[in-house]
Parts: sequence; structure tokens; C-alpha cells
Amino acid sequence: MRPNVEILAPAGSWESMAAAINAGADAVYMGGSRFGARAYADNPQEEDFLRAIDYAHLHGKKLYMTVNTLVKEEEMGQLPDFLYPYYRQGLDAAIVQDFGVFSLIREVFADLPIHASTQMTVTGYRYAKLLKELGAVRVVTARELSLEEIKRIHDEVEIEIESFVHGALCYCYSGQCLLSSLIGGRSGNRGRCAQPCRLPYGMEGRGVFGRGRKAARQADGGYLMNLKDLCTLDILPDILEAGVYSLKIEGRMKSPRYTAGVVHMYRKYTDRYLQRGREGYRVDPADKRFLLELFDRGGFTDGYYRQHNGKNMVALGRKPAFREVDQGIFDYLDQEFVNKKQQEPIEGRLIVREGEPVRLELESKVSVTGAMVQTAKNQPMAEERILKQMNKTGESPFFFSRLQAEISGNCFLPVQELNDLRRRGLKKLEEEVLGQYIRDGRDGIGAAKETAGTSQNGGPGTSTPGRPRLHVSLEEPQGLAEVLGHPDVDGVYLDACGFPAESWKAAAGACRKAGKACGLILPHIFREKAEQYFMGHIRELKESAFDELVLRSLEELGFLKEQKWKVPVVFDANLYGMNHRACEMLGEMGAARLTLPLELNERELGELALNTNKGAWGWELIAYGHLAAMVSAQCVRQTIEGCVKQPGVVFLKDRTNKRIPVKNHCSFCYNTVYNPDPLSLLGLEHQVRRLGAEVLRLSFTVESPAEIREVLDVYGDHFLRGKDTPVPMARFTRGHFKRGVE
Repeated sequence: MRPNVEILAPAGSWESMAAAINAGADAVYMGGSRFGARAYADNPQEEDFLRAIDYAHLHGKKLYMTVNTLVKEEEMGQLPDFLYPYYRQGLDAAIVQDFGVFSLIREVFADLPIHASTQMTVTGYRYAKLLKELGAVRVVTARELSLEEIKRIHDEVEIEIESFVHGALCYCYSGQCLLSSLIGGRSGNRGRCAQPCRLPYGMEGRGVFGRGRKAARQADGGYLMNLKDLCTLDILPDILEAGVYSLKIEGRMKSPRYTAGVVHMYRKYTDRYLQRGREGYRVDPADKRFLLELFDRGGFTDGYYRQHNGKNMVALGRKPAFREVDQGIFDYLDQEFVNKKQQEPIEGRLIVREGEPVRLELESKVSVTGAMVQTAKNQPMAEERILKQMNKTGESPFFFSRLQAEISGNCFLPVQELNDLRRRGLKKLEEEVLGQYIRDGRDGIGAAKETAGTSQNGGPGTSTPGRPRLHVSLEEPQGLAEVLGHPDVDGVYLDACGFPAESWKAAAGACRKAGKACGLILPHIFREKAEQYFMGHIRELKESAFDELVLRSLEELGFLKEQKWKVPVVFDANLYGMNHRACEMLGEMGAARLTLPLELNERELGELALNTNKGAWGWELIAYGHLAAMVSAQCVRQTIEGCVKQPGVVFLKDRTNKRIPVKNHCSFCYNTVYNPDPLSLLGLEHQVRRLGAEVLRLSFTVESPAEIREVLDVYGDHFLRGKDTPVPMARFTRGHFKRGVE
């Protein structure tokens, strides 16, 4: 049994914050007016947020700020001044996604604890170990991890673990979703997700591109990516015994009633476990019904803790437009938590002696004196009357649990003098409590602002426009012959999701025979199944002698270090370098190239390239491809048909009848949802060259060999030979190269 547990509550407003603390939360996480992953919550402005920090501290609780969005280069200079007031006030931690933000906090606010956000997609102990070495004190695990995977992190790394126990589940691994961004420019990485996964989708019959397409059929239900809400009361002992320290509740967009009700229940059952242990732990079904009254998306799931995925986690049916609620529950929550004044018990001693100044001592910390005690002309003040007046603590955060009065002589004091003494004493105690949290100085802020737009490692980087190398990434083997036979291709990346290990050595040899470099792309998600796969094929991996490996998870970087295998690595676009600090931090980890982020526009990419000192590494740019819009532990095919244990492609149809390709990668058990229209930067050759990328990547995922050949021809003409040949794609997108994201 683990006695050290934190119940962590969400708050999108002052009211929710207070309700959470009143209901028993140990800590609250909130977003400020900027840089938080819930831009549409009723986030408090600076003054209210500072009051919230004080409120938490006065009640012995903690408050964390979500600084968990990706930050653009032009915004980095604003971050130090934004953070400083909260830092000075005693902010307990910052929850961070962006490595640039991580770097800045570590440099400027060195004693501010950093929590690595779930947006960082921490899926194993290797990444957790890296984050601890960089300075994080806590990791928020990916929601998809099992109890066994969390326990392994706990056993391998001495770091606090925070995991979600209640609330909404994203269909995609947090931090790996571009669906909202690509559809409408509202980026989840920037706190503006429009939740397109909650919309209805049909599913077409399965098939594989290049091998024919089967007839469409509508899936049962229709809300194929709408996951039920998480509720873990039944398995709370398992979660705590796996090593989770902080029990995180989701819901910053929810009401104060919701926050209070959920916190109240998790407080009740956490305390029950801590007091009675596993043997005395039972969950009352009425309490789960209580939680459903607060919010019901179609029932609860206990999430991924005991299963990898499943249809039972999806709320396939439409949510009712109207639902009767128990007003009695809301009235109870309002009375007990939302509208209740929270006060902390204190002890005091009042000394009233005739002819001496009255004195009030509080908590053995604070002493204040008041007016001279007068001699009563008639009846002296009774102790009962004095104590009754002093106990009127009103709106103060304190109340007297014990107040002693020592009265000697024939004493009299005006009531207003007693009131003034009490007010000053309580105010001084409040200042004493809060004063221990205040941090001094603004050291480093000026320097950080000065370097916000320029590299800290020797000045702005320079880009030399010239002929880029064309690299092709292939997810399916059937396109390899076309790629190897094309003279414009300099390098080939084989995707481990589609190229089985048995084929690596022969495919790599064929690439070298064709005069092309060969690399292997590792999976988006590196968990136990991926670890077992690569450990089982470590011989094939090393004998293939790949020229490079493309990493999509920093867990993979740790895996390679464990194997003591030194090979150049390329960091893919989902290892986000949105600003120069992030890029330089990633570069220091050993990347040979960084892939430019997909959510910056041409101007922003130019600023990033200009301000970053690349050092020993270079840039890579994805110039073509159906971009990965979502990466999910769920499986669309399994939801509709059951697990077929066979990789393939299905197509979702949205409300506009767009066909959205989805692949199930069975070797590593995850799905990729692709943008229906491919990215194309054809016609933008001048703008692309100005970025100075050494490598342009053409990413082939669902194209037939004939389509691959057409794309290779036209990219060679446009980027290598300066020919303006016709574009073969009937439909394409510029992605964010022109429009960017908010």
C-alpha cells in the first residue's frame, strides 16, 4: 500500500479551482491566458491566476500551470515575461510539451519544477529516464499505457508518475494528432482541437491501394472514433500499486459541479484504499451512477490499463440531445463544494491585561498588538463576549478551531479594536503563509528575451539554397522497384510497419546496388510490442547495415543507446522542433537531421531556419505525402469486424463524403489515419529552396506503383531540372505551408 498519493483536479476557471480544492483535491492544474492546451476554456487572466495560486497555498494545496502547447519562434520572446509573475507568486510546477519551453524554464526559472505533459507521448521508461536527465521531476504517461508498462517506468526510473484516472479519452495518442489541424487549422498541439474524432464516420470495405478497392459499406453505429469516458474507481488499487503518484482527472472544459463531484468521489475511494487496503476496498455502484449523472458520453470504460484496445471502449451510438439530470445531485454539489466557503483551522491566544496593549498570537507564528486595554467604568468585558467577537473571521481563509483568552484585571476594549486586531492578525498570518512561496528576482529574463529570436549557440544559422537530395519513404514493399529504378531518388526509407524484418537485408542491399542510401523508419509508437519485435529481430536490424534510422519516438533513441548501436538518426516531424530552442535541444540529443514541423507556414519555417544554429545536423522537409493525421492504439477494423490479425487499409467517410485512409499496423498494433488529400509543394520550389533543407522527403503510404512513378517524375522535373510539368494529383493540399495554424 502506498501512502503518498496526489489527487490532481482540472480547472478551467476560478470557480472550478475553488470547487476542486473544497472537494478534496491535493493539487489543481490550470491554464493561463496563453500557452495552454485548452485555449477555449474560461482560463483566468493574470490577476485571477495569481489569486488562485494564493488560494491553493492558503489551503495547503498545489497549483500547476499548463504550458503544454508547441510554441512558435516568434512567441518565445514573450514567454519569460508571461511566466515570471506566476513563478514569483510560487507556482508549484509547469506542465510542458515543447522542448523549447523546457529549455527556457530550465535556464531562466531553474527552481520551477517541470512536469512532462502527456502531449510528449511518454510510452516507456527510456523516454522517462531521458526527461529526468534533462530536468523533469514528473512524467504524465500516455493514456494508452497498461498497468505493467507504468510499473516498469516506476521500477526503472526514480521519477514521479502522473496518470489519467477519469474523464475524456482522445482517440489519438496525445501529441500525435494533426486531424483537427489539417481539417480546419485548429491545432490540438496549440490548444485549439475541434474534436473531429467525435463526429460520425462511415467505413468502406477493406482493401489495399494498388490492388483494387472494394465496394463501400456503412459501419454500424457511426461514431467510430468516439471513445467513452474513463472511470477507474474499480481498478484504483491496481493503479496506485503500479506506481502512480498523481491521479489525474481530465476536464478543464467542464463545469465546477463536474469537477467537484469527480474529485469528491476519487477523494472518497483513495482514502478508502489508504485506510483499509485492498482487502477493504469496495466500490458502491451508486457512486458510479453518480459520476454518470455528471457526464455520460455512452457509459464508462476503465481505459487501456488492462486492455490494448477494444470495441467496448467506443461509444458508437449518438449521444442524446437532451438528458434528464438529477437536480438533487447538483444542489448537493453546490451546497457542499461549489458555493461553500473554505476555511483552514488555526489556533490562537488572546492576551487581555488591564493597562497593557492587547495581543493576539496565531499558530505560534504571528503576533500582533493592538490598543491599550482600558479599565472598565462599569461591568468589565466577559470572556464569552470577547471570544464571540474574535471568532467572527468572516471572509478570511481561516477559522479558529481553538482560541484561548487570558484576561486579567477589570478590562474593557471597544469592539472595533477587537475587530481591527483580529483583521490585522489574520492578514499577517496569511502573508506569513504565502511569503514562504514567494521567489525573488528576475535573473535571466532579459538574456532569455534577447536570445528568443536568435540562436544561443553562435548566432543565426544560414541556409544555402541548392539542389536538395530526394529521399523516398515507403510503407509498402510493392513500390520499391519503381523507386529503385528512378534516377532522381538519392535515398530510400523503408517503413518497419510495412516491411517485415525478414525483408530488410535484401531490400537494403537492393538500394545500395541501385546507388541509393537506405534507412529504416521505426514505428510512431514504441511500446513493449515494438521492443519485443526489434529485440527478436536485432540480428536482421544490424546485418541490414542501414545508413540511417528515422525515429518517431524518443523511446527509440533510448533503445538504440541500450543496444550500443551507433547509426545516424533522423528525427521525424512529430518530434517537434517548433522553435530554435527546441531544435537545438533535439540536435544535442544526436540527430543527424531534424524534420521541419508540419504546422508552421512558409514564413514561420523561414524564421526557424534563420534563427537556429544547426551545428552538426541539418534539415529535412516533407514535400509530398498523405500526412499521418492520427496515430491510435485503437483499430477501426477491430471495432467493426473484430481483430483479423492482418494489416490492411480501410476507408472512413466523413460527412462531406471524403475517403479517409486508415491502416492497421499489426506488427506494432496501432492505426494510422491519413489525411485524404496528399501534401504537395509542387509550384513552390523557390520558397522551399529558401529554407535550406538538405533533404526533401516524398512519403508514399497508400499509392500504387504507377502513382509513385508519376509523383517521382514530376518532383524531379520541378525541383531538380526546373521544368514546370503538369501536376498528376487531381486533389492535393498545401498542408500548413501556406496557411499555418493559430
